[in-house]
Parts: sequence; structure tokens; C-alpha cells
Amino acid sequence: MSTEQVFVIVGAGEAGGTAVQTLRAEGFDGRILLVGAEDHLPYERPALSKSYLAGGGYTSEGSLQDREWYDDHRIELRLGRRAVSVDRAAHTVVLDDGEPLDYDKLLIATGAEPRRLDVPGADLLGVYYLRTLEDSEALARRWASTPDVVVVGAGWIGLEVAAVARGRGCKVTVVEPNDVPLAASMGPRIGGFFADVHRKHGVEFRFGRGVSGFRGTDKVEAVLTDDGDEVPADVVVVGVGVVPDVGPLDPDLLADDGGARVDMRMRTDVPDVFAAGDIASVDNPLYGRRIRVEHWANALMDGQIAARSMLGRPSDFDPAPFFFTDQYDLGMEYAGWGDARAMGPPVIRGDLDAGEFHAFWLVEGVVVAGMHVNRWDDGIKPVQDLIHAQAPVDPDRLADTAVPLAEISVEASRAQR
Repeated sequence: MSTEQVFVIVGAGEAGGTAVQTLRAEGFDGRILLVGAEDHLPYERPALSKSYLAGGGYTSEGSLQDREWYDDHRIELRLGRRAVSVDRAAHTVVLDDGEPLDYDKLLIATGAEPRRLDVPGADLLGVYYLRTLEDSEALARRWASTPDVVVVGAGWIGLEVAAVARGRGCKVTVVEPNDVPLAASMGPRIGGFFADVHRKHGVEFRFGRGVSGFRGTDKVEAVLTDDGDEVPADVVVVGVGVVPDVGPLDPDLLADDGGARVDMRMRTDVPDVFAAGDIASVDNPLYGRRIRVEHWANALMDGQIAARSMLGRPSDFDPAPFFFTDQYDLGMEYAGWGDARAMGPPVIRGDLDAGEFHAFWLVEGVVVAGMHVNRWDDGIKPVQDLIHAQAPVDPDRLADTAVPLAEISVEASRAQR
């Protein structure tokens, strides 16, 4: 590869950081410029709502590199900067301080931003969103005074925050408009399971309630719910989803879900422009639609694929997303995609009451999504194998713990062939 080529990576998150590493690992010896809105080198975010939020030292999965690596591999950094526009014809991206960067290939991996609540009092001191190292550090400091904590939103981030806050001795109330946590991804049965886990640890839920505002003078004192109630709060953590930060991408490159429209090789419709990570809306062949995934493993995979595509090289795309969570003594891994409310009750394998089980969601007898809770002997791999097999399985055998999951996976794979 010619040393005259210039690859610009906009977004110094997990996808961008992985792309930079992959480019060098694949032998690209041209210039690489990495632009990041934060002042940090790329870092992994799972710990921000788990161990780091609990006050422990920052830990990572070991997939990203330190400053010495960036120096040794001649990565030119533009940290604390944002890209504001792209001239596709001129192959130039302009930063927020006016600096133009010419590129041969451009990767946009700007991630996502927390969805903000537009209600009275939303700017009061004590109302937090969790996305960055600084957000996690600020919240971790607040646990020391064991405040009354209200979590708005019973999604994954909200539940992880609730678990950490209870572990630090805080009183925790979760306000959620649905009837159970995780309604779309887990459905009523598994959502109810997670609610019970938190109730056993002292969390109070206000289901079927939205937030109409926050009360306080200089700092938040209460959360106002849409039924006219008030929930006392010294700290509020809002976790109501994220929106893709599509940065300098032109509207004609966006999908209906607000992300960047790409194929399985992270290529946009414009030559030499790629997108990866939380913003990538991928045409997913397994599920027959575009899917935008906001999880750690997906960002790492996308970054690798985008880098290889920038070099004109193929790579494998896993159409079944993966994510995990840790809450109290519960560890969970999930693979696949679907709206659990539309798929009906999952097949349960194991003991739901004991908190050790697999759950499988099927469509016309085919596993499209699944998870395990504290079943580390089998783990998530059999779930992934069944999803990839795309062959009908017997629900009764799937639920029968006397039948090895590996045996069912092999049978499904053979049926596919």
C-alpha cells in the first residue's frame, strides 16, 4: 500500500479504535488520522455502567490499545475535535476548528448520544446521563453519600445503574412507561424475571409511568411522574435510549432508523466513505431488514470489517448481534435480534426461579434469538449455533435439559445442509 494514501477515521470509540488497529495489523503503512470528540484515546464502555460505576478501577476487555501503541504506529490524533462537514467530491472532511483533512478513504464511526428528556427541570444539577468516562466518574462519586436515586428507564443501562446504586447502599426507584423492564428485547416473562431480581435487592418500580418533569431549585429534589405523583430524588439517571450521532454524513446516506445506510462490508452508497459501530444501519440478510446495533461486540466487529473494506479485502459479518450484562450476581449473554413482544413466549430451558436458565425465541420453529443466565457450562455458543443454522427445532427437546444443547445444534446444522 502506498505511503501516500491517507485514511481518516472520524470517531474515536470502540469501532474507530478497532479500525485503526486493524488497518495497521493488515499492513497499511499510509497516514492514519483519528478524530475524536472526547479528549481520550479509544476506550471500552461496558465498565462505565458496571465495575467502574461501582467505584472500582477502570477495566477493559483488552481489545484497545494504550498511548504508546498509537505513537509507535504513527497514528495522528485529533482529540477533542468533531467533524462538521464532508466534501465528497473533493475528498475532504472539515473539523470544528476549521481544519480540513484530505482523505483517500473515510470512516465515520461517531457512535451515539443519549436521548435527552425535554421536560421542565431537565437541566437541574443532579440529573445525569451515562455515556462517557466523566459521566461514570461523576456518578460514582455521588454514591458515597448514599442518595435517593431515581432511574428513568428500565432498559439495560437503567437496570445496571440500579444494581450498582443498590450495591452502594442507595435507595433506588425505577420509573418505566412499560409494564415490565426490557419489554421489547425480552418480553413480559423474562422482563418480569429481571424485575423480580431487582425487587429482591430492594429496588422499587413505578411501571406504566412516564416523566413529566423534575422539581428542584438549584438541584433536583423530585421526579414528577405523568400520573401526578412525585418521587423524591437526590440523583436522577436517565437511560431512555440513544440516538445515532451521524455527524457530518449527508441526509441522503441515512436509513429510516437514523443511522448510516451500509452493506455488510460497512460501505455507504458513496465510494471511499464507510460507516461503522452504533451509527451503522446494516442490511442484515438473516433478519431480512436493516438493523442498527448499539453494543460493544458489534462495534468491535464493525471496526474490523470497515478497516478491511477500506483496504479492499473481504471479512465475515455475523448477522446475529451479541451483548451481555452483569447485575448483582447475575451474568447474562444474549445473541440474535427480534421484538420479543411480537414473537410470543420464549422456550425456557433450566430453572427460571433459581436464576439459571437458557431462553430461546422462535419464529416458525427456527431460533432467531436466545440468551442464558448464569449457565456458563453451555454459555451462549449453542444459542449462536442454532441461530446460524436457521433450521426448525423441536421446542420440547430444546426445553429438555436431559438433551444436550450441542446435540440439538448439530441436528439443526445437518438439517440446514
